[in-house]
Amino acid sequence: MMAQSHYFEPNANRPVVGRFAPSPTGRMHAGNIYAALSAWLVAKSQGGTIVLRIEDLDRDRSKAEYISAVQRDFELLGLTWDHGPFFQHDRDEAYLEAFSALEREGLVYPCFCTRADLHAASAPHRGEKFVYPGTCCGLTAEQIAEKSLRRAPAQRLHVPDAAYSFEDMVQGRYEQNLAHDCGDFLIRRSDQAFAYQLAVVVDDAAQGVTSIVRGVDLLCSTPQQLYLQELLGLDHPRYAHIPLLVAEKNRRLSKRDHDAGIEELLVRFKTPEAIIGHIAGICGLAPTCDPATPEQLLATFDVARLPELFSDPVQIPWR
Repeated sequence: MMAQSHYFEPNANRPVVGRFAPSPTGRMHAGNIYAALSAWLVAKSQGGTIVLRIEDLDRDRSKAEYISAVQRDFELLGLTWDHGPFFQHDRDEAYLEAFSALEREGLVYPCFCTRADLHAASAPHRGEKFVYPGTCCGLTAEQIAEKSLRRAPAQRLHVPDAAYSFEDMVQGRYEQNLAHDCGDFLIRRSDQAFAYQLAVVVDDAAQGVTSIVRGVDLLCSTPQQLYLQELLGLDHPRYAHIPLLVAEKNRRLSKRDHDAGIEELLVRFKTPEAIIGHIAGICGLAPTCDPATPEQLLATFDVARLPELFSDPVQIPWR
């Protein structure tokens, strides 16, 4: 029997609302700035607005001092927002409501697998993720009770043997069979924190986000989010997955490795306009690397040219 196929289109009648969604785990770096600038240009070029959401779902890694720092960084660079800031740390009630709705439909089950168990059971797959093999899917009530005495379970969502596809503004048509390319995925962790996939879908809907611009490394997460939107009766945003800005040896720029941090950028380029202009130039958002504000870049930016701007590279070397 052939797998079902689901193709999703966004509601074209909704106003364009983009988002910045930084995690307060450090100061901004060139990769963050590039993604935020792209999201800002895509939304503003269509007469849209921007939401600022602080994604502090991971309480252990999120630091209070960076919450105000990332906002100051955006303001310094001229990357203004229209709504927010919103926070994830006070959204547990909304996440629980969505989780409970899925639970009532019989779509959620407890999983006792450790990270080591998962790595042993499944080979690396699309996007360096692991396809969950369904180890805990068929546990009896007695087995669940016995395992719960030793370890608190996470909660997974049943996925269908179905292909979920959409038209990405940069990458074109993308399709993933949830059962074969992903497997049942986590929507709540064993420490009771809600997983990113569930939280981001609930937040985007609540905050009216209709335009999501982010790195191509998250492309493979999108079908899972489409599935959650479908189950929860939510509208589908329009997605644009842009190439990654990478350091040496194709390593993604990161806060952890202190790559091209904003303090370093200010020392090197002297002004926010020079930072914005350089990033826009090397990433194809502008024809030159001359200093510019986001507003100045907006004058020549055309969202229809996104596929042309990013037609070849999956990665863009930082220089």
